[in-house]
Amino acid sequence: MKKWLNPRSAFGIALIAAALIALPFVAAMGGQAWVRILNFAILYVFLALGLNIVVGFAGLLDLGYIAFYAVGAYVYALLASPHFGLHWPFWVILPIGAMVACFFGVLLGSPTLKLRGDYLAIVTLGFGEIVRIFLNNLNAPINVTNGAQGITLIDPVAIGGFKFSGSTQILGVSLSGPQKYYYLLVVLAILVILINLRLQNSRIGRAWQAIREDEIAAKAIGINTRNIKLLAFAMGASFGGVAGGIFSAMQGFVSPESFSLIESIMILAMVVLGGMGHIPGVILGAVLLSILPEALRYGVGPIQMALFGKMLVDPESLRMLIFGLALVLVMRFKPAGLWPSPERKRELQGDA
Repeated sequence: MKKWLNPRSAFGIALIAAALIALPFVAAMGGQAWVRILNFAILYVFLALGLNIVVGFAGLLDLGYIAFYAVGAYVYALLASPHFGLHWPFWVILPIGAMVACFFGVLLGSPTLKLRGDYLAIVTLGFGEIVRIFLNNLNAPINVTNGAQGITLIDPVAIGGFKFSGSTQILGVSLSGPQKYYYLLVVLAILVILINLRLQNSRIGRAWQAIREDEIAAKAIGINTRNIKLLAFAMGASFGGVAGGIFSAMQGFVSPESFSLIESIMILAMVVLGGMGHIPGVILGAVLLSILPEALRYGVGPIQMALFGKMLVDPESLRMLIFGLALVLVMRFKPAGLWPSPERKRELQGDA
């Protein structure tokens, strides 16, 4: 506790807090679209930290993680929209979404406990696609999800009479809907990070690490590998469910096309690029891979016009080419990730 109370640490925390408070106003100078990009970056932090429990802590390769995001989003949409005529408060729906996603995590984990590596990746990939297709077709004979048309008019987050949609004057400062969601997401992100830190340093976290390093040795020293792996799937899925609920409230609309395989791959890339098993590294990876493509989207066109006076290559294609090349270069020269844990860095240096 003392290390957090010394002047240097207190100054650092105050500086970070001031930056987080000012960030949405700075982003709004470029338009509210940039504030929305910040909000989605924080949502990806939720998702990356949840997947990090499965991949980084427990060493289980999961390519279907987006399914839990979809479950959380649809739970919120069904319980807070005119689709079923239900308008429950968000603080009731979010825990329900987390529990339902947790159930699906156990459902995925139970039959895959003996699988490892590529086989586990294929099964989890299939699970993610099954959930997406299931949501896409669950509109007959009873219309539950409204199929490919999705669910609209979803209630925004509201606390009492205070809604997070639309502009509001607070202490003489005008806050837009995206800016209000930003502050809510920052608070939830801090809570998620604290939970992850406690898990990593707990007895359960050490058991996950033992399974990741050598499952046979972990079983030999008395770790119940079955239950511990199921717990990893369940805990990771619950974070995805919470993120899905917030996504649903922010967008006001959900459809199956938002939960494609490429989203799962992108979240996995965030974990690997940042540094598997290292919470600060995973956060860095999530922020970079969510903001960098959007920066390239807005920057590639003007750069071509400035250099050549015309558009030589479609901005979207060139954006993905630059993005992919950057990923390849980083993984070639920083195989442990941009900000790896000290243990992971020592392991790779030892292999070299």
